[in-house]
Amino acid sequence: MSCAVTLQKLIFNFASLTENMTKRQEFFILLILAAINFTHIIDFMIMMPLGPQLMRHFSITPEQFSYLVSSYTISAGISGFLMAFFVDRFNRKAVLLCGYIGFVIGTIACGIAPTYVLLMTARIVAGLFGGLIGAQVLSIVGDVVPFERRGQAMGIVMTAFSLASILGVPFGLYVATLLTWHAPFLVVGVLGMLLIPTIYFFLPDMKGHIQQQTGFNPMRVLNPILASRHQQIGILLMVVLVLGHFMVIPFLSPYMVSNVGFTEAQLPFIYFFGGFLTLFTSPIVGKLSDKFGKFLVLVIGILTSVASVLIITHLQNTPIYITLIFTTAFFIFTGARIIPAQAIITSIVPPQQRGSYMSISSSFQQLAMGLAALIAGKIIWKNDQGLMMNYEYVGYLAATISITAIFIALQLNKAGKKAASQAEVA
Repeated sequence: MSCAVTLQKLIFNFASLTENMTKRQEFFILLILAAINFTHIIDFMIMMPLGPQLMRHFSITPEQFSYLVSSYTISAGISGFLMAFFVDRFNRKAVLLCGYIGFVIGTIACGIAPTYVLLMTARIVAGLFGGLIGAQVLSIVGDVVPFERRGQAMGIVMTAFSLASILGVPFGLYVATLLTWHAPFLVVGVLGMLLIPTIYFFLPDMKGHIQQQTGFNPMRVLNPILASRHQQIGILLMVVLVLGHFMVIPFLSPYMVSNVGFTEAQLPFIYFFGGFLTLFTSPIVGKLSDKFGKFLVLVIGILTSVASVLIITHLQNTPIYITLIFTTAFFIFTGARIIPAQAIITSIVPPQQRGSYMSISSSFQQLAMGLAALIAGKIIWKNDQGLMMNYEYVGYLAATISITAIFIALQLNKAGKKAASQAEVA
């Protein structure tokens, strides 16, 4: 153990965040966070393209499939909200590591679940721990990277979504087709087991945000949010963005197979091309956000994502190459909303409150995902020919909700750089 600690100190000459952190050290931390996001996102994403196989294997309806999707997000939302009252009292690295270990255990349990009920139970377990991961990653980015570079940093971390789409999901679907639907979860579990030592040895301790306080008072966490209109609007903005996106996502793959003409073996192309281009566009969006303003880039991302949602939810018997153009645009434009939005939100909260705030915000987003999946599951149904019906109505609803995000973001933007600078000073 002493050798391991010595090795860690040789690589990082700090045990906690310092103002003298170099850009190289920042970048290395961002790579670790991106790797965490990579496995976390694959585990979350793979459930949705597996929809056709799972509905066939378990003989379940679209509504029952929506329960599988929402079980993860709702449990993640609940755990994230409860832990928000504690996280800023602990080392961010310790919280992230504990959450990740539990997430890996839950993912492996998904890989060996033999029944629909046990699979849902395993998804709940994975969600309970997975709910801690996303908020801690965002909080660490907010602690490590100054505001003027934070948009680019968010872009780097968000490339994990692209890599998950390019490599993780297509490979997961391939092994699921070749072997069984259990295989993708087992692969992610093994990758997670390999990543745990990397987090332990190479991610620095992060205690600079911890306040000197005694006792436990839940209102100490809630009071700053209740007292700050901007923080409330920040949570609302992310909830609305998630609702406008996640109503469409869970049934994208089943719809492409049943209505558009894709085979299950062709589904990986949707995620490969979408992820491949966002691998390049995400860092560009981050840089554009820093250069031209995060609000402007956010509005453009919302408008273009609405157009792509309306198109893909109306496709019928469309040639595959045309469909891939629209689905790829969907991935690019929906991702272009989240990067500037997260950069704005992490800047309206002081560092000592950032972990709890991002946990609460993330928990509301997870709950919104579960709600969106349940709503879509209630609207969509299969006819006697196996076609998914009413997907276009899901698109209309998602587009309407997304448009409202512009007006919410406008209210948040009024704080501008003044709120960001005040948060950094605090």
